Amino acid sequence: MTIETKFIDVDGARIAYVDVGEGKPLVLLQGGGPGASGISNYRRNIDGLVAGRRLIIPDLPGYGDSEDKLGFADIYKALGGFLLHFMDALGLDKVDAVGNSMGGMTTVGAVLQQPDRFNKIVLMGPGGFQPAFTPLPTEGMRRMHACMTGEGPTREKMRGVIECLVNDTSFITDELLDERVAAASRPGRFQPFARPFGEMWRENLRGVKHEILLIWGREDRVVPLDVAPGLLQSFPNAELYILPNCGHWVQWEKAEDFNRIVNGFLNR
Repeated sequence: MTIETKFIDVDGARIAYVDVGEGKPLVLLQGGGPGASGISNYRRNIDGLVAGRRLIIPDLPGYGDSEDKLGFADIYKALGGFLLHFMDALGLDKVDAVGNSMGGMTTVGAVLQQPDRFNKIVLMGPGGFQPAFTPLPTEGMRRMHACMTGEGPTREKMRGVIECLVNDTSFITDELLDERVAAASRPGRFQPFARPFGEMWRENLRGVKHEILLIWGREDRVVPLDVAPGLLQSFPNAELYILPNCGHWVQWEKAEDFNRIVNGFLNR
């Protein structure tokens, strides 16, 4: 399948996105690690999810080829608002959504603002929520911050980041490291992490009545598994699927399993 990057204006910012397939719209939202982009997060899922669907994969503001004009605001509300305005720009009234890490946080932020714009929701290791036991910042968060400070991203520091994204380090190739370092080294990248983080009060989540699938890698070192029980208690219609021998980057490391699980959930 030919993948073409398109561009659209969202609130004065030039936003890059991929738009493939036909059918019910499914928006896939990337994580926020150094060097991330929409297509780099979901490259291994397009063929597995596209049947009967229109897949829309944006680069979030400040990532990939997207400009960042969010302003210095609460990142939950800002990214949630961005997603809603991105949907408006594309004429999308209502969608299914998949969000990984910061993309999960973005999805929840949008759902809390306009719940009627969303059908089913898949969240993989969503950011923005407190773990029950693991101290913050987690190892993965510390490595991400270190990668973007000091002398900036290097191959060695990027390897440390990706070691926290996957359980099986054989996925870490020189090509992957070089791609992520180059992307992270572009001016203005990773800026959303420099903004203030408000709190997604758990009481607000109880009003989210959507069917929600939580997917977690058991060995997640960025957003650890002990975040999940609180979300199960908070979302009234949530279910949890745990993948063993898998880190934070579920959709990449366990792509075949991920595609099967998500298709089953969205199609039922």
